[in-house]
Amino acid sequence: MNLQLGQPTQLGYVVRDLDTAINHWTTALGVGPWYVFDPLELSGFEYRGQSSDPDIQVALANSGSLQIELIHQRNNAPSMYVDFLAAGHEGLQHISWWPDDYDATYQRIAGSGLSVGQQGNAGNIRFAYFDTMGEPGTVIEIADLDDQTRSFFTHIGGQCANWDGSTNPVHRVT
Repeated sequence: MNLQLGQPTQLGYVVRDLDTAINHWTTALGVGPWYVFDPLELSGFEYRGQSSDPDIQVALANSGSLQIELIHQRNNAPSMYVDFLAAGHEGLQHISWWPDDYDATYQRIAGSGLSVGQQGNAGNIRFAYFDTMGEPGTVIEIADLDDQTRSFFTHIGGQCANWDGSTNPVHRVT
């Protein structure tokens, strides 16, 4: 399978404790500042074709041009995050691409034989996670960003590029 998705834009880590993960990335790796969405507003969330309501918090920062996403789910609603943790994992769970043509990319990936593990909307961002459990590798996510979200993510990247490593390591987004 060769999907030729181009340069990945985000690495998504599923963590058991968001504050601990932020502290590790900040102090050990020098990545920050972090922008925390708590809770992340989800709508139309489906896990394996069934409606679900995960309660998650997300933190975003950049390491160079690559966005790092930390995800912590606080309930047991069905999701690929719960599956990942239940399998004894914590850490890198997905790689994300933000294609210019979300619908065409979605159809191409689905046409390759990968099934949708979960999908929905985070605010005004459509996203889909494609299940790679039958293939070696990490879950594939695609996200459909509007101009406002792209601009905000560019802002985060700029703040991270100029961060001094200690001042205001966490920003709460409301």
